[in-house]
Parts: sequence; C-alpha cells; structure tokens
Amino acid sequence: MSLSRRALLTALSATPLALAVSACSDDSSDGGSGGGTRHVRFGYIADYNGASLLAIARERGLWKKHGLTASYSVFVNGPVQIQALGTGDLDYGYIGPGAMWLPASGKARIVAIDTLTYADRVIAKPGISSIQGLKGRKVGVPEGTSGEMVLRLALKKAGMTMDDIQKVVMDAPTIVAAFSSGRIDGAGINYPLIDTIKEKVPKLVEVASTEDIGGSFPTAFVAGPKTDAAAEAKVVAVLKEANDWRAEHPGESVALSAKLLKVDEAKVKADASHVKTLTTKELVARTQDGTVDGWLDSMSEFFVGTGQLKKAPKASSFYAGEKFVKAGK
Repeated sequence: MSLSRRALLTALSATPLALAVSACSDDSSDGGSGGGTRHVRFGYIADYNGASLLAIARERGLWKKHGLTASYSVFVNGPVQIQALGTGDLDYGYIGPGAMWLPASGKARIVAIDTLTYADRVIAKPGISSIQGLKGRKVGVPEGTSGEMVLRLALKKAGMTMDDIQKVVMDAPTIVAAFSSGRIDGAGINYPLIDTIKEKVPKLVEVASTEDIGGSFPTAFVAGPKTDAAAEAKVVAVLKEANDWRAEHPGESVALSAKLLKVDEAKVKADASHVKTLTTKELVARTQDGTVDGWLDSMSEFFVGTGQLKKAPKASSFYAGEKFVKAGK
C-alpha cells in the first residue's frame, strides 16, 4: 500500500489531533538533504506515544546532529504503517502493542522500544455497566490494533469470547463517528480518541482497561526489511537521545508534542497520563537482562491465542536489541 492521499484523508477524520498533524506532515525536515546527508521518512500516530520523540528530535536539531534529515507522515494505525514499510513508501514507523504481531510475523523489525502504554479501553454506551453487558451487542473493532487487543483480553477475563458479541470491523475514525452517533453499542479503542468521543457522549462507560487487566504493553519504533544499517544506527541514536530529553523534561515534551500536533497542551498532557516512559539507561538494562524480550514474548503468546500468529517466535528474531544497545556509542 502506498502512502496515498486517500490514506491520509482517512487519518484526518480520526480526531482534531490527527487533523492538525497532517498539515505539517510533509514539512518536518531539519535542513536540506545535500552533502550526502541521509533522509529518512518516518510514520507515526497522532498521540503522545507516537509523536513526542519525533517532536523533540525536530525541535532540538537531533536529526542534523546525527547526519540525517527526516520527514514525518501521520497514519491512523500501526498496521497501515507496516504496509507502507513493506512497499518502500516509508523507512520507519511507530506501532502500539496491538500491532506487535506484525513484526513478530516478520513484516517489520523493532529498532527501539518507546513506552509502556495503558491507554486502551473497552467503552460502552450509557446504561451498559460491564463487559458482560455487551453480550450480543454491536462492538466496533479496529482489527490488528490495540483496540482489538484490549477487547479480546477483557472478554477472556470475563469468561467470554468474540463470539459473544457482534463484532463490527471498523477503522478508528469510523468507530469515533459510529459510537458518537449510536450506531454501535461499544468499542475497543484508546485515548486520546476516547476524549474525542466523550465530547459527544460524555456519559460513556469504560467497562475494561489495560490498567485493570494488568501486564506490560510496549509501544515501539519499527523499520522495514531493507533499511540501511548505517542509517538505522543513526536513527536509533536520535531516538535514544530524544528519549532521555523527554525523561528529563516531561512538561516541555508535552509542549513540543502539542506544537507538532497543533493541539492544546492540556489534551496532550491528558494523553501522556496514560503512558509510562523509561530512560534510555533503563531500556538498555531491560534489553540486556531479557525484560524487553519477556514483554514481547508475552505479546506473541497472546497473538498465538488470537490466531494472529501460528507460533510465538523468539523476540530476538524481530527486536534488534543488540543494535539498540550499541547505537550512539
């Protein structure tokens, strides 16, 4: 799938957050591309997880510092970015936990862990107070994303399966519109999209969340199968440096993200409240001691249970942990 105008227009309908970003998605470079400087095309989702490190890298001049230029393009979800990586229309992208089955199946490689996120929820219309209350009802599901992941986890915890609901496959922007207009009874979806829905349905009910379910839900930056190794080391070095700046300057990181996304800081701050960030030192240590592999192994085992993976591969087959540790040294 190419990075078409139709794909961007689909992304625009998601939220004011995404609408704002698309306008500057082709104007995110640090300087020109002359003098042998390598240019990279980076995809992201219009939320704090997906945008904060890119906002910092751009504002702090990190791409230029590491001999790169970069342009950014907004996407509605992780799977679409991985399709663009596969067709060569994108060099790097960002995915949430619900799309981890794609690198695990060989469609991409994880080059860096970003955050642990707890932004995913199963929501229901007013009057439905539990996941059991969605039995037999229409529930919007963005397939292959964290929205589907949280729905499956919540159903399992309640002793239910997808067969107990009327699954309605929709992309995230369509879910926002369908829930707001009452065409579906529930949805598996995430913040900040839920905040957008609450503007229309302020009394919606959160009947399940990743916070309640427990576990670790990593987000990550991914590369396509043919990424240049030398450029990749520089890209990861940029992400590591931006990550440390974010850890040291949480308030300013929210402000820079809001600037990139062209939304109020309060909205980004609310979104960031569902995110756990780690320093680069912590990410390196957790890579070296196997903690990150454990997170990814747990995700893979979950996706085997859903049928999205036939078997759980070793995390080392799709997470470039050694390269992450060495980058920037």
